[in-house]
Amino acid sequence: MDEQQIYARLAEIFEDVFDDDSIQVTPDLSAKDVDGWDSLSHIRLILTVEKAFKIKFSTSEIGKLENVGDLAALIKARI
Repeated sequence: MDEQQIYARLAEIFEDVFDDDSIQVTPDLSAKDVDGWDSLSHIRLILTVEKAFKIKFSTSEIGKLENVGDLAALIKARI
């Protein structure tokens, strides 16, 4: 799976988790850019990503994520 496919899948996940199809999923996107991205929706987002890509993240990996680019890089490293 290449980076473009990862971002396409992430865009679908963001639409679903935040119920907003106007979110532009870019490497720089972070919680401060999305209305409703709080701690609870963050957990839901991570769990949905793990299920979609059939991977598991450690707590320390999740804690280091600063934006979607970091998440995509972590996904790419794991699949």
